[in-house]
Amino acid sequence: MEDEYIRKHHKHQVRENQCTSSLVKHVKAPVHLVWSLVRSFDQPQKYKPFVSECVAQGNFEIGSVREVNVRSGLPATTSTERLELLNDEEHIFGMKIVGGDHRLKNYSSVITVHPEIVDGRPGTVVIESFVVDVPDGNTKDETCYFVEALIKCNLKSLADVSERLAVQDRTEPIDRI
Repeated sequence: MEDEYIRKHHKHQVRENQCTSSLVKHVKAPVHLVWSLVRSFDQPQKYKPFVSECVAQGNFEIGSVREVNVRSGLPATTSTERLELLNDEEHIFGMKIVGGDHRLKNYSSVITVHPEIVDGRPGTVVIESFVVDVPDGNTKDETCYFVEALIKCNLKSLADVSERLAVQDRTEPIDRI
């Protein structure tokens, strides 16, 4: 199923000096909880550990922009990001970095969340893919490794926060058919 989701929702136009990748995370929490965090364009700090503050402009519709302050320790302090895709029915979120003081040029990503059963309970498979320019002085492998490390951190945090919320929600097991 994961490969099918990637083929359907995670297609990027990749130019010669760019790299791309897709990462998958299984979360022991129902889709509605995970999606509520992912779709919060104005509050990425709810689960993204490298975001200290976010100021969003607009109605949180496609084209809205957010200014993100990054925690110290990363080679950046700000990122300006535009909402490119938001589909609540299919649980698809897309954004593009349009400015900031970092080396991620022409970065865009897509996150999709899909229901699955984990240990007899409602769970979620989260897929995040990206495309980005390879900065001067770096290789495609180095660039992909760096971005993948950030995304893995974000996905682990998303899982941790979602699973804590699921425990509080006391989601009952679903009957096995």
